Amino acid sequence: MTHQDTIIALATASGSGAIAVIRLSGADAINLVDTHFKSVTKDKALKSQKSHTIHLGHILEGSRVLDEVLVSVFKNPNSYTGEDVVEISCHGSSYIQQEIIQLFLRKGCRMADAGEFTLRAFLNGKLDLSQAEAVADLIASDNEASHQVAMQQMRGGFSSEIAKLREELLNFASLIELELDFSEEDVEFADRTQFKELVDRISFVLKRLIDSFAVGNVIKNGIPVAIVGEPNVGKSTLLNALLNEERAIVSEIAGTTRDTIEDEISIGGIGFRFIDTAGIRETKDVVESIGIKKTFEKIDQAQVVVYLFDSTQSLEQLDQVKLEIEKIKNKYPQKPLLVIANKIDRLADTDLANLQQSIDGVHLLSAKTGFGVEQLTNALLKLINTGALRNNETIVTNSRHYNALLKAFEEIQKVKEGLETGLSGDLLAIDIRQALYHFGEITGEITNDDLLGNIFANFCIGK
Repeated sequence: MTHQDTIIALATASGSGAIAVIRLSGADAINLVDTHFKSVTKDKALKSQKSHTIHLGHILEGSRVLDEVLVSVFKNPNSYTGEDVVEISCHGSSYIQQEIIQLFLRKGCRMADAGEFTLRAFLNGKLDLSQAEAVADLIASDNEASHQVAMQQMRGGFSSEIAKLREELLNFASLIELELDFSEEDVEFADRTQFKELVDRISFVLKRLIDSFAVGNVIKNGIPVAIVGEPNVGKSTLLNALLNEERAIVSEIAGTTRDTIEDEISIGGIGFRFIDTAGIRETKDVVESIGIKKTFEKIDQAQVVVYLFDSTQSLEQLDQVKLEIEKIKNKYPQKPLLVIANKIDRLADTDLANLQQSIDGVHLLSAKTGFGVEQLTNALLKLINTGALRNNETIVTNSRHYNALLKAFEEIQKVKEGLETGLSGDLLAIDIRQALYHFGEITGEITNDDLLGNIFANFCIGK
């Protein structure tokens, strides 16, 4: 792939719409558009216009008018990619979009590869690698929390934290490398006490960032919540109430849900993925048995389990409910469990009081009427640790960053052990270089073509 030519792509979503934006970037972007653009007010060439200006006119192919457009001019280096960039805002007809794109392809442009505009921004020093990756996360964000994390990373919050640690470590590494040049004089340029304090501080920050991935990963991908229980207790009705739509089939017939049904909603800015599962019971039905097996698979994958039971059952049946609750707690001790008594609209007040005394921490619900649904969503939010998000702390959401942080932490621990045991400077230097390498992997000081290819292949074409 060459990054010296001029590229073109549709920057807005494909298909028809009110308007579409076609983006060009490269050394010939302004000249190419200039050749086929005629302003409605003046004949000045686009290349003579100031950067960050917008011009109304027509795109022409010979004497043929393709469309009336707005042309935005961004001159290097003050553009998204750091190159000359032109954005053509045309009418959103798919035919017009393709006519304009094909015109400039014939004149020497080539179609941009996935994420190539952002890749050029990275290569031209407009963004570091973690900021570039945040662009894709921002586009994919579908709730307040994922949007907030992506915006923080794109503004360089994560990058600056890593860059500061790397710079401090690099300064000490330089002093230790200098000591190796004077090994015969047996001198120490790097104060070992200060160096140990730095290593302890780096370890603390890395541990905090690594731990934040547990929160960041679910914020980015949504928090899976499995709704489980016996057949016909109202699991599908609850899913419909949470989603506020008839997503799952509801029937008085036990065992209606044979497979898992999933959908996502945002609660308090956090994405939750609710999974309606097949009812858990003994059955000889082959299809239903497969559904029950999938139920336990979904519990394994879920971060939160909601156990639903019918509050109108007899005392003997409620004793069985207690046993099922204990089984789930014992099998999944690390998973938060919410126990929900459904169909309370059918109970008298005295029965409700007895139910709450009988089962600790039970939440009361009528999925049919909607009573208790808001309390359930509030309880779900309390289970999720979003303190770091509220405090605007750096949160790691990218698995590549997470793996690099783990490796950097491992090398820093080696440096720490080396300092405590009086390891020689040349061996300390090896571990420090490795830690610096992994820091550089995150921000892009250390890259290779395969890494960049894998990262930017996940972008949309026009970004």
